[in-house]
Amino acid sequence: MALPLSILDLAHIGEGETASDSFTASVALAQRAEELGYQRIWYAEHHNMDSIASSATSVLIAHVAAHTRTIRLGAGGVMLPNHSPLTIAEQFGTLETLHPGRIDLGLGRAPGSDQQTMRALRRTPAAADTFPEDVLELQGYLTGQSRIPGVNATPGKGTDVPLYILGSSLFGAQLAAMLGLPYAFASHFAPTALEEAVALYRREFKPSEQLAQPYVMAALNVIAADTAEEAQEQFLAAKRLRVSRFLGRGRTFTPEEADLILDSPAGQQLLQMAKYSAVGDPGEVKDYVDRFAEHAQADELIVVFSAPDRKAWLRSAELLAQAYGL
Repeated sequence: MALPLSILDLAHIGEGETASDSFTASVALAQRAEELGYQRIWYAEHHNMDSIASSATSVLIAHVAAHTRTIRLGAGGVMLPNHSPLTIAEQFGTLETLHPGRIDLGLGRAPGSDQQTMRALRRTPAAADTFPEDVLELQGYLTGQSRIPGVNATPGKGTDVPLYILGSSLFGAQLAAMLGLPYAFASHFAPTALEEAVALYRREFKPSEQLAQPYVMAALNVIAADTAEEAQEQFLAAKRLRVSRFLGRGRTFTPEEADLILDSPAGQQLLQMAKYSAVGDPGEVKDYVDRFAEHAQADELIVVFSAPDRKAWLRSAELLAQAYGL
């Protein structure tokens, strides 16, 4: 397969695990992914979520980078309206200075949280309105062409950390095209606008100093196992877990209760979020991933390994890599 394969590690905290366990697992995945030949691993900024440990995204990247040697690492993404552009430039300038040529910076405008958490972050809903200007300000700090006279990022200035625009709607596609930046579509949980957004991005793309041609990254879920039956068992467990996380409001459902909810309209909406999921043995997964890459018109695929079981989670990464001969 000519397309690079990358990973979005959600740094999930499994049942009975702590955040420390999650970080240990993330390091293990990164080290194995490096051996297997994956292109990059990204971590996403989420807040006030008991099941995700990547809230301090840049700190987690630094930790994983210190335990790996060559694989690219980055944010997929930093929710820029939660921060000042200067702060993010300094953080990622520091990462790039410590680990030259290995750091990516994906940027999103969503809160990565709920309304109460937005308040705790001192963020207002209007913060997203200046996202395009904030991206340009951040880019200026990293390229050494600051848009605020007399203000520079140290470290950061001249590091040229590559920027990526993340999105699940036409807004991100249009912005990435206008700025001439790579575009990563979150089709692993928001599949609806994938085709339209990619078409818009490719049609309206304007070359920039960072990028001469459009570059699309598309995300999908993968559960690969030695047998199709094992993969489907993990997929069912993942769907049940999703019911508790998204609809439980602090309550954990039994498998029987979760299955009933999955048959309801709310459950069907959850299933639709996971529309793009490759599940099966290595051959079945490879066939699906090939079809998805063509459907998404992608230049790179970014994979979320969604098996809840840690061994099955890591095994998915191994089997996908083997299927493509990485």
